[in-house]
Amino acid sequence: MTAGNLEDLAYNVFAKACPSRGTLEHVTGRWGGLTLGALYEGSLRFNELRRRVDGVSEKMLSQTLHALERDGLVHREAQPTNPPRVDYDLTPLGRRVAERLLALIHCVEGSMDEVLAARARYDETRGAL
Repeated sequence: MTAGNLEDLAYNVFAKACPSRGTLEHVTGRWGGLTLGALYEGSLRFNELRRRVDGVSEKMLSQTLHALERDGLVHREAQPTNPPRVDYDLTPLGRRVAERLLALIHCVEGSMDEVLAARARYDETRGAL
């Protein structure tokens, strides 16, 4: 996409007041990206998702799921059972976003040898942080 095409869009994430900026933050934030990636594999219950997204607290996962559901990326299905059962899965929009996000995740994972070498060079010349 060229800069000229960006001006033709109804939304512009680079504009401070654009509502797309909030959604981008939800998708690319630490827990949002991992949650979308985990749900791409299929429907998960809350605790299954929490185990899959290692390190996320119950509170942060709950907040993340609410934000992603509000944005139309995640669907929450509550079953009227005792105890209640709640499943989360991606909407069609969520799947499209997650596919692109997973491409980025795989690019980063596949480049980690280069990243680690760059970090080592940086630390050598500037001192470890």
